[in-house]
Amino acid sequence: MSRKVLLIEDEPNIAEAIRFLLTREGWQVETHAEGSDAIEVIQGANPDLVILDVMLPGKSGMEILRNLRELEGMQHLPVLMLTARGQSRDREMAENAGVSRFMTKPFSNAEVLTAVRDLHAQATRS
Repeated sequence: MSRKVLLIEDEPNIAEAIRFLLTREGWQVETHAEGSDAIEVIQGANPDLVILDVMLPGKSGMEILRNLRELEGMQHLPVLMLTARGQSRDREMAENAGVSRFMTKPFSNAEVLTAVRDLHAQATRS
């Protein structure tokens, strides 16, 4: 069974590190660095999981998440949100928008792997 992640992150070093980490774990990883067309990219990619940065060019991760949750069939797509700003207000906004999990940068490889494994396991059980 193929497991597919769409990583929407505009920082090349972070995107490459996460892509490398997940590819080693057997995930198929697509990357995208632009917020403005992220919804179309998500719909076209049909991923099992989305990793979404908050700060993106064109449209914020929060806006993307809110738009995504309004779409038919996208309410339960697991979304792991990454942010450099870990204030509780950001976390609350993400939770209100329907985020599955919230992670503050910098994070460890183990944290990312655990979050991805957990979210995928929860999604395949429901």
